[in-house]
Amino acid sequence: MGSPFFMFGLPKAAQEAPMSRILGIDYGGKRTGLAVTDPLQVSVNALTTVHSASLLEYLDTYLDQHEVETIVVGYPLNSEGDETDATPLVKGFVRKARKRYPAYNIVTWDERYSSQEARQAMMAQGIPKKQRQQKAAIDKASAAVILQSYLGVL
Repeated sequence: MGSPFFMFGLPKAAQEAPMSRILGIDYGGKRTGLAVTDPLQVSVNALTTVHSASLLEYLDTYLDQHEVETIVVGYPLNSEGDETDATPLVKGFVRKARKRYPAYNIVTWDERYSSQEARQAMMAQGIPKKQRQQKAAIDKASAAVILQSYLGVL
């Protein structure tokens, strides 16, 4: 189980934790934001933004190179909890992803307010206004918010 020096001081749960990541996706019509946990599934980092048309090809490569156990896809709902105009688009992507990646646990997760929370987090981190207004930056930060929310209930 690795070097005893590496294990020193880690809580027992961390020593026995799975060493695979959880991938978060904020799927959109044009762009998709991605975020990922560390292998111990403790912290979340915004990963990248890709064109939605090439997302499956990106995932093919990413999943081949990294150990991932779960893919969390943001599920668009309005403030009342009803589906939005974007929901069918996300449902279609999830259907394709489940067919293409049957070995992975693919779940949907309520993404309400994720963009607003992402903007607030970026502001709190001191990210300049010009960068906060870039949609690609917001998309990957939103994926991180969705994934952090998912982790919060595990």
